[in-house]
Amino acid sequence: MIRHHVFVRFPADTDDAAIDQVLDGLHDVCRPLEGVLELRIGANVSPEDPVVHGFRHGFVIDFATETDRDAYLVDQAHRAFGDRLVAAALGGTDGILVFDLAID
Repeated sequence: MIRHHVFVRFPADTDDAAIDQVLDGLHDVCRPLEGVLELRIGANVSPEDPVVHGFRHGFVIDFATETDRDAYLVDQAHRAFGDRLVAAALGGTDGILVFDLAID
């Protein structure tokens, strides 16, 4: 299994409704894809503020295999979602952190 983590820094003046509108679009991306086991979206609730580095929102997608993750990465709906996310993130791609973890 591959656990795909994406953490996002949004500009400070971005309201919660705008953030939800961007991130909730991920449901439509993942719903039709094979191999998506679970999607979770939410705010960072860590009390370790100094090391959060402004990444206050994110999502985690569990994929059954690397092949399923790779299919998601090239999917047209994912690419369109990614463009919206980059446009909304603070500093574009500088405001996004991706971390994939293999889970045995």
